[in-house]
Amino acid sequence: MSQITLYLDDATQALVEQAAQANGLSKSRWVSEIIRKYAAHEWPQDCLALAGCFADFPLREDIATALPADVPRVGF
Repeated sequence: MSQITLYLDDATQALVEQAAQANGLSKSRWVSEIIRKYAAHEWPQDCLALAGCFADFPLREDIATALPADVPRVGF
């Protein structure tokens, strides 16, 4: 297991200690879980739940048909 060093001001250190204690975790475990949560490469469930909720939101296919035809290109 690797280790890192964090330099925190006193106020931030106090927040970490309070949050870790409130969650019944060590400071190291609490920081690890926060990093996993915010560094994940997936959308949060709250965002995924919004999919399809906006009936008037234009889709890419709808936008493509609404645009004017492209102008002829000059060949080289």
